[in-house]
Amino acid sequence: MSNESPGEARMDAQALYREEVFTDQRVGTIRRLSPVRSDGSDDPTRPVLFIGQASVLTPMGQLPLSFELQATNLGEAAAQFGPAAQIAIEEAAREIQEMRRQAASSIVIPDAGTAATLKGFGGKGGGGIQMP
Repeated sequence: MSNESPGEARMDAQALYREEVFTDQRVGTIRRLSPVRSDGSDDPTRPVLFIGQASVLTPMGQLPLSFELQATNLGEAAAQFGPAAQIAIEEAAREIQEMRRQAASSIVIPDAGTAATLKGFGGKGGGGIQMP
């Protein structure tokens, strides 16, 4: 459409996939993304993608994880699920630790006016050093 706004979301008809979900109802799910043409027929020129999904229970609730599985069929994807999930969990734990470290090391320095008011300088009834 010629009157679309610049920020409008558009789907790329040349990059469509059909999604199928497989689960063992215990550990997680595997999404198989099969490439299709814009008419819905299979597109054998592009590879099938496999995405693993699992959830990790944390003190703040469930943390969903998604990770790519380098497989050519569903059996290979299922075999890779455990090791790939473990790597995703370790990476998520490292990211959480880094975010905690950054949050703990952030120092808030008030501007000079705020600091003077907090210390009683420059405000009414402060009783501190008076500046001419």
